[in-house]
Amino acid sequence: MNDVLWRPSAERVAGANLTRFLQCVNTRQEKALRGYEELHAWSIERPEEFWTELARFADVRAEWTGPVLEHPERMPGARFFPGARLNFAQNLLRHRDERPALIFRNERSARRVLSFRLVAEEVARVGAGLRAAGVAAGDRVAGYLPNLPESVIAMLAAASVGAIWSSCSPDFGVRGVLDRFGQIAPKVLFTADGYFYAGKTLDSLEPMAEALAQLPSIERVVVVPYVSDTPPLERLGAAAARTVLWNDFGSRRPPQFAPMPFNHPLYILYSSGTTGVPKCIVHGAGGTLLQHQKEHLLHTDVGGGDRLFYFTTCGWMMWNWLVSALATGAALVLYDGSPFHPDPGALWRMAQEEGITIFGTSAKYLSALEKSEFVPARAVNLGALRTVLSTGSPLLPDGFDYVYRAIKSDLLLASISGGTDIVSCFALGCPIRPVRRGELQCRGLGMRVEVFDEAGRSVRCERGELVCTAPFPSMPVAFWNDPDGSKYRAAYFERFPGVWHHGDYAEITASDGVVIHGRSDAVLNPGGVRIGTAEIYSAVESLPEILEALAVGQDWDHDVRVVLFVRLKPGVSLDEGLQQRIRSAIRAQTSPRHVPAKIVAVPDIPRTLSGKLTELAVRNVIHGRPVKNLDALANPEALEHFLDLPALRT
Repeated sequence: MNDVLWRPSAERVAGANLTRFLQCVNTRQEKALRGYEELHAWSIERPEEFWTELARFADVRAEWTGPVLEHPERMPGARFFPGARLNFAQNLLRHRDERPALIFRNERSARRVLSFRLVAEEVARVGAGLRAAGVAAGDRVAGYLPNLPESVIAMLAAASVGAIWSSCSPDFGVRGVLDRFGQIAPKVLFTADGYFYAGKTLDSLEPMAEALAQLPSIERVVVVPYVSDTPPLERLGAAAARTVLWNDFGSRRPPQFAPMPFNHPLYILYSSGTTGVPKCIVHGAGGTLLQHQKEHLLHTDVGGGDRLFYFTTCGWMMWNWLVSALATGAALVLYDGSPFHPDPGALWRMAQEEGITIFGTSAKYLSALEKSEFVPARAVNLGALRTVLSTGSPLLPDGFDYVYRAIKSDLLLASISGGTDIVSCFALGCPIRPVRRGELQCRGLGMRVEVFDEAGRSVRCERGELVCTAPFPSMPVAFWNDPDGSKYRAAYFERFPGVWHHGDYAEITASDGVVIHGRSDAVLNPGGVRIGTAEIYSAVESLPEILEALAVGQDWDHDVRVVLFVRLKPGVSLDEGLQQRIRSAIRAQTSPRHVPAKIVAVPDIPRTLSGKLTELAVRNVIHGRPVKNLDALANPEALEHFLDLPALRT
């Protein structure tokens, strides 16, 4: 079919972890499963057998007792491996050799390499420091850190004790930190003295001093010297008395790993917080480990010889996802700084120099790269690269074309989709299936993912609500400060009782792939017809004059009209000719109903702290409604461009 952009070679299929897993299942379970579709069907029909086989295949280190799945009919309420005990950090630190575990790079060309042995030793040291500081199982340990090796080590040290890790990246402002850490009352906090971004050196101590004055639970602060060898700790004010430098924290001890129940809390992650104070989403150690092992080994085909990179900060769930790959024996490439400094080739030169085999990023980054003059396929040698991962927002069909045209023609392009809510994916890559233009390759193993219409009926080849109709291990174990579970149930189970409603507008295709059409709460509804914003963006962002776009519905004349905001390339103006080209592109690639009633140029578009465009905030502003939590936005000043626009009065 002409929508197939890539097919795996016979050698690649034969050597894939997924192929080996399929063979193991067929041998042990006396099955005759052929191909991914049959494996997926078995995995959702026989979840106890699937998750047991996965744990065996991944060599998960645990004490396995009791049932695999308790109360499978309850959602929420089901529990996987309720009698098992394990330690998350112990599973990630199973390798203790001299191979690289963490390769750190930053925009200033700094480079550090830590072996698996050294990482394990450092985790043991910092874990001893946490125990000496009185940290016990269930206590919270927080990080306000760039994407450094110390960030990974601190998280693993917390997990080794059974403490709960929660992190923000240092570009979160004071209010953003307080909105998150203020809810969970951490006992110990790790911070760097600063960070680098786009050629600037930015301070972390002053904002942290302000935050610490309002976080009385924190008994110990550990500072990582990063921008200076001798951080001015006096800038922490009163908190300086309870502060210690990274190298002075802890003592050399053999590693200790406290065995914890399978569902013991591991992470607290946060919702975007654009409609109020962020929700504190608690994820369990066992469910996170199993789900990530499945996604790394089977869906991404990660192995011990890989060098895995994901452009992320410690404030995005992809950081947590990335770190789990240590269990596979792969080396993780960590990067701190702007992906476009000193120029758009920064990450790709690093990919060449480090021999990166799996390159992960966001759809927005790929779109911005396409608008630049840098073409990786011509500028660098990507001989080692075999997989590109994209998430954060839907990768548009033109984005698929761009990757194969401008990055590399022979690679697996895996557009993946899930979220902070499940610290993993519902739909993602499959190394033994072809890549089709604009489609996520498959639904995840063990995930009974469906699309519901408005009446709650399962549909195929139609757009509707992405749901999951059976329990899975990485469902949150709870929300913090939600003793009766009412907030948790309202977040996911109110729309369709007993069914996880994720909030994505999606479609399961004839080839059993998945298309994400955008967030369902941002779906436009002109004339009663539901339209996904991703379709509009696909058409608009194919035009070279447009850097990015955002579409919202404006209440107008007892209906809803589509309003499109565009950020233009420097020197380009939104004249009548460009407006006509935009409308023509949308009409040609979608339908007349998608064509905006109004097109407005703006100098900037607001984003959340994790880099996602926020249609809801813009929709509130143009209707004169307040945006409840400006601190959840990376650039709240951008909302001023949408206030009281003359173009929207007629």
